Amino acid sequence: QIKHMMAFIEQEANEKAEEIDAKAEEEFNIEKGRLVQTQRLKIMEYYEKKEKQIEQQKKIQMSNLMNQARLRVLKARDDLIADLLNEAKQRLAKVVKDTARYQTLLDGLVLQGFYQLLEPRIVVRCRKQDLPMVKTAVQKSIPIYKNATKRDVDIHIDQDNFLPEEIAGGVEIYNSDGKIKVSNTLESRLDLVAQQV
Repeated sequence: QIKHMMAFIEQEANEKAEEIDAKAEEEFNIEKGRLVQTQRLKIMEYYEKKEKQIEQQKKIQMSNLMNQARLRVLKARDDLIADLLNEAKQRLAKVVKDTARYQTLLDGLVLQGFYQLLEPRIVVRCRKQDLPMVKTAVQKSIPIYKNATKRDVDIHIDQDNFLPEEIAGGVEIYNSDGKIKVSNTLESRLDLVAQQV
């Protein structure tokens, strides 16, 4: 009977031990699974973050390259405009030497200045060496202006304050008190063209 009881107790103890082992293994597997899942998620998050960082770096790099390219294009454009302006300035010097062409040009600049001001009294300034041609241009422009505007105009050529000799040519035209100015020098006309390019 004692043997029988001992065998029963031993069997029960073995079953209990197996049950504890099984439960421990189950808990271990659950914990292992949880840890593996947690680590997997961490790894995925890490690589997603890395991927986003790389994508962001690519975008920044692309943006920088685009800006550099844009700046190079703008610089090339500005250089080209500067070259064209220099070439145009050299051509202006040739135009001024051709008195017939320069006279026609001055006629147009003077008349245009009169139209822009539309004032009863006008002061014209020019380079000293252009004085005879500007006088001619003024005399030609007065009747055309009067006929077009149906207004009288009194023109004074300023012989006390000439424009600097180093400018290419052209005229500056003012109202009587000098507050309104139309700059029709060859340089200012060229600058105007440059701004429109």
